Amino acid sequence: MIDHITIAVGDLEKSKLFYERAFEPLGYRLSFGKEGVFWAFDVGGSLFEIQHTDDKPPLTRVHVAFRVRSRAEVQAFYRAALDAGARDNGAPGPRPEYEENYYACFVLDPDGYNIEAMLNEPAPQG
Repeated sequence: MIDHITIAVGDLEKSKLFYERAFEPLGYRLSFGKEGVFWAFDVGGSLFEIQHTDDKPPLTRVHVAFRVRSRAEVQAFYRAALDAGARDNGAPGPRPEYEENYYACFVLDPDGYNIEAMLNEPAPQG
């Protein structure tokens, strides 16, 4: 399942207003964000995000995050992607700066897009 997709925009405020109006008939609403940085819209269980970027790593013009079922799957995706020719953009590990239980990895695909495998659940006990 796609957890979130993020695209870069040239004028964050203009794009925010555009998507608010365009999504209104679909029932999609602004969920959260940070003024001048990014905005996230709830699009029915996933997020569509817009961000201002200057194209400097780790940000890319397109970012897709796939929600997986376990930390082991995050790690397996990371290894398989690197073996398939991806470039590292963030090894598997906790990302408490996002949310307390966020665990993810990031790779750059052959075109340089930032692809993430993630889950947001407490670490297994034991």
